[in-house]
Amino acid sequence: MDNNDPNQPGNENSLETPETSVNGAGVVGSGDDAIHVKASLWSRIVKKLSFLNIYMLLFILIIVIAGIIIFIGWRNNKKVDQAGKINAQDLTTQDLGSISANNTQIGDPKETLTVASNAIFNGKALFRDSIDVAGTIRVGGALSLPGITVSGTSSFENVTISNSLAIAGDTNISGNLSVQKSLTVSGGASFGGAISAAQLNIDSLTLNQDILLNRHITSGGGVPGVTTGGAVGAGGTGSINGSDLAGTVTVNIGGSPSAGTLATVSFVNSYGSEPHVVVTPVGSSAAGLNWYITRSATGFVISTTNAPSASTSFSFDYVVIN
Repeated sequence: MDNNDPNQPGNENSLETPETSVNGAGVVGSGDDAIHVKASLWSRIVKKLSFLNIYMLLFILIIVIAGIIIFIGWRNNKKVDQAGKINAQDLTTQDLGSISANNTQIGDPKETLTVASNAIFNGKALFRDSIDVAGTIRVGGALSLPGITVSGTSSFENVTISNSLAIAGDTNISGNLSVQKSLTVSGGASFGGAISAAQLNIDSLTLNQDILLNRHITSGGGVPGVTTGGAVGAGGTGSINGSDLAGTVTVNIGGSPSAGTLATVSFVNSYGSEPHVVVTPVGSSAAGLNWYITRSATGFVISTTNAPSASTSFSFDYVVIN
């Protein structure tokens, strides 16, 4: 009978040693255990996945998609920022020396030149493109501009305009306004205080209150026309001195005078309606003359109801108010 005790030494004629036989049996047992372990691990994974809710899987999928979208957007924004970024370039001492000695071009329009210190230009500075100033502009000398547009509020100490100034909106002047030449106003004008003028030429004047004149009233304009009537007799003449507003009419009586019209006065400019005409005889020569007037918008007539004395003269002052 064969003895299978592993503790007994093996057959010397056997090709395997006792250690080899024992190890071979151990290997077969280890392979079965490995297959069993793999099957157990897979069953546990399937079991755990079975407990997961389908909504949880959808939620995880949504989070993954949102993360991908955010990442793509971040990449695109980064590209845009890099494309619009203006590279800043600093000036070194060597660069400044090169600029002062030569006509040097620094950088390109896509870059920004940063000058940290103050800069003094002894010559002229030409800007081929627009200039943006974040602070205040101070100009020590004259400023020549072909045009200026101001959208906000501006403050000027002294402004001299050699040509013309057009203001489309309202204008408020807190101080005095001095006009060296003529002032033309197309619309109305309202003054809250007194107006001082050496001379006023007004086509039409309307006064809502009383008028106070500290000096005389002097009438101007053309001289009205005058013609004599049949009352002056043969060889009689007439003359006038004054204007449509006021004047003097003189009548020289000839031979064989009679009652009737002495003189007819025709205004240079007709009134809009029949005016008020005030006539006063001058001197005592007209004391015995029964004179009267008739008036119209174009003039007035001096007449008498009795015949004047021959070879005499009569003067009449007149004032006309419409």
